[in-house]
Amino acid sequence: MNFPKDLRYTKDHEWIRLDGDVATIGITDFAQRELGDIVYVEIETAGKTLEAESVFGTVEAVKTVSDLFLPVAGTITELNPALAATPEVVNSDPYGEGWMIKMKVKNVADIHELMDADAYAAVAGE
Repeated sequence: MNFPKDLRYTKDHEWIRLDGDVATIGITDFAQRELGDIVYVEIETAGKTLEAESVFGTVEAVKTVSDLFLPVAGTITELNPALAATPEVVNSDPYGEGWMIKMKVKNVADIHELMDADAYAAVAGE
């Protein structure tokens, strides 16, 4: 499985990439494989300020619906517009075109509390 070294990860299988105080967030390769074919992504939290571990949306696969949890506190500034028409891109490219949200991070130091790729790989059983 693929766990890029430049990302941080949560126990709930989200990843985060920080660029200054703007973070891009999505679900991991492990998560998309466990969910199966993704058919719908619902995120209605654009513009909202949420705390870490708050639910920011849901992802629906053929057999299940799963909550999406925010890795760090901040304000959601952008949703991936491609997911409305092609949610399956989360399956094919979870770390690239399948990103879910962008947000302005409240405290960039919080990212250091999250797992690095090696720690996440251990959690994911790799």
